[in-house]
Amino acid sequence: MSGSIYFMQECPTCNRSLRVRVEYLGRQVVCQHCSAQFEACDPKSGEYPPEGSSIHIMNRAEQLLESVNEMRNRTPR
Repeated sequence: MSGSIYFMQECPTCNRSLRVRVEYLGRQVVCQHCSAQFEACDPKSGEYPPEGSSIHIMNRAEQLLESVNEMRNRTPR
């Protein structure tokens, strides 16, 4: 019987749920389904994704792109 403890995290690329060992928190891991690399972080920790992590940066980039698209849609053509 294994003594490892796992948590569930969604892959930010393919959105599949993955079991990640707790000892990998804060480290780069690879999705077994799509081979995307991302930082392992527990979403229940209250700091998800952690500021400065690759997931946090990607989420912020998506927010900025959405705001640009909203501004473009409001501008008369």
